[in-house]
Amino acid sequence: MIDLEEQLKNPVWYSLKETHKNFAVELNGVQFYNPDVCTFGSFFDESKTAKAADEYVKTSDHFFFVSADQTPVIDETKVIFEKKIDGCQMVLNTLPDVSITENIVLLDKSFMDEIYDLVWLVMPGYYKKRTFEMGKYFGIFKNGKLVSITGQRMQTNHLIEVSAVVTHPEYTRQGLAKQLIAHTTKEILRENKTPILHTNKGNPAIALYEKLGYELTRDMNWWLYRKK
Repeated sequence: MIDLEEQLKNPVWYSLKETHKNFAVELNGVQFYNPDVCTFGSFFDESKTAKAADEYVKTSDHFFFVSADQTPVIDETKVIFEKKIDGCQMVLNTLPDVSITENIVLLDKSFMDEIYDLVWLVMPGYYKKRTFEMGKYFGIFKNGKLVSITGQRMQTNHLIEVSAVVTHPEYTRQGLAKQLIAHTTKEILRENKTPILHTNKGNPAIALYEKLGYELTRDMNWWLYRKK
């Protein structure tokens, strides 16, 4: 079995080999998610990414290669490089005591549309409705309206990623995200797995994640490509 430290270096790859293997699309030795669920791809051998990208882009007009320290190779006649998101990985050390005063609800499939709308309101671009299928989602409601969520995204036998940390602009600065992250982290620990998360470098939210016991561990970069 591949140990945690190795999986942390390539979490997309190992998610698709383990917990999310039913979502896996393998092309020329490169692993992708089903594009209806998530548009992430992963690799070990960058010499294989050009051919794989040419095939995958037939099913999705955009996608990301996720890599800690390798640069994908692409066929510029078929695929356009749009941007590199300089990201970082954070791994939980110790979760401090966090007072949970809000009613946090496990969200079922009936909330898929509301989750999608809230994510796109705050972070438009790449979230798919079926991203919901990657893990558990938790939410806080105010006056019958879903106003804050956290979710789970990449998963292996050793780790689960906290993701989709989103609060409606009218309800920020109320500690909702803090409570949701703490709750989701506890749920992951109950499964005897290691909580991790990813964000872009310089994100002000890093300070919150650090207060919740997460530590910066390595770069984890997102290379965004589009169909030509």
